Amino acid sequence: MKQLDSETIRKLAHGAGVKRMAAENFLMTVHNNPDVLTAEANLFKDALLYSWNSYTVRAIKKGIEISGSDQ
Repeated sequence: MKQLDSETIRKLAHGAGVKRMAAENFLMTVHNNPDVLTAEANLFKDALLYSWNSYTVRAIKKGIEISGSDQ
């Protein structure tokens, strides 16, 4: 997975209803996941653990898709 640039992270994290800090923190390290499936599993685990709303989950999922688009 490729590392997301700061502008992409900023755009995703500043969407309406998105928990900015959660989205930024997750997306800054998303490239450390070996593949999209692992990143999505980590997303859903964290979303349950921290009670992230659907806007936050969708923003992070979009970032995962962008990060994994070169695979």
